[in-house]
Amino acid sequence: MKNLNIYHKIAALFSVIIISLQGFAQQDPQFTQYMYNMSVINPAYATADQDILNLGGLYRTQWVGLEGAPKTGTFFAHKPINDKIELGLSFTNDNIGNVVDENNIYFDFAYVLPVGLESHLSLGIKAGFTMFNANFDGFVLQSGDVSTDVAFNENISRTYPNIGIGAFYFTDHYYLGLSAPNMLSTKHLENENGVVATGVQSVHYYFTGGYVFDINKNLKFKPAFMGKAVKGSPMALDITANVLINEKLEAGLGYRLGDAVSALVNFRVTPDLRIGYAYDYTTTNLGSYNSGSHEIFILFDIDLFGFRAGYNRSPRFF
Repeated sequence: MKNLNIYHKIAALFSVIIISLQGFAQQDPQFTQYMYNMSVINPAYATADQDILNLGGLYRTQWVGLEGAPKTGTFFAHKPINDKIELGLSFTNDNIGNVVDENNIYFDFAYVLPVGLESHLSLGIKAGFTMFNANFDGFVLQSGDVSTDVAFNENISRTYPNIGIGAFYFTDHYYLGLSAPNMLSTKHLENENGVVATGVQSVHYYFTGGYVFDINKNLKFKPAFMGKAVKGSPMALDITANVLINEKLEAGLGYRLGDAVSALVNFRVTPDLRIGYAYDYTTTNLGSYNSGSHEIFILFDIDLFGFRAGYNRSPRFF
């Protein structure tokens, strides 16, 4: 009976998500620590540091305590090839209740142009594919002899190609980015067995920015924002404000318009390693049914040739 109740809850949540896909078209995963996960949403993200291989990973568990709530993991790697070309690889897994599983694998290419003594403009493109799977095995929506909902009769496994574009303007102290990581619209679920159940992968547009203010030698103030827009849905806006102490400990607060408030912290363990954590408190009616969302990340910079050994290089602020 316990497993039956769990299936009921997951099915109900999945149905709500499908309705959301139809009505509001918001499908891309959301991230609180977006400033450290830029490669996933913008192929033009670049560091212009030729000696360093940048690696990063992030894991988010959303709406903890709610059966079937989303869990998202990402990984990225990127490195400049020369002073103008930077290559990258990104992977994202988005899982809903162990029923819906989506994997995105993309290769990134960025062309970086100097536009001033300390500023660069990077133009990027990403290409790859999305693997979408929905497994309804074991679903029992009603007890007794009543048949299950025909909308959940057949499992789904499909792969879609996609491309994305972006622009990223940056200096050592600030950045602005504009991107659309998925340019091709696709249908994940279609009209089957007389039941309309469509989930269209719509184009999402991201506008990001951040700045580092030097308050004094040991204290920096780092405001940042991320706006996300998609047809048929209100614009989503994240705003964060962090302080960086001694270029090691960073902490701050964030607000997702009409959705959540957040607390963020990260620590520079070594010159090459940074780890971080964020907690979201849900401010919508959904907050009554979960205990919030948790997110962790790790950033690791590898000096492939040892050219930077022997001194403390500048940290990566974004």
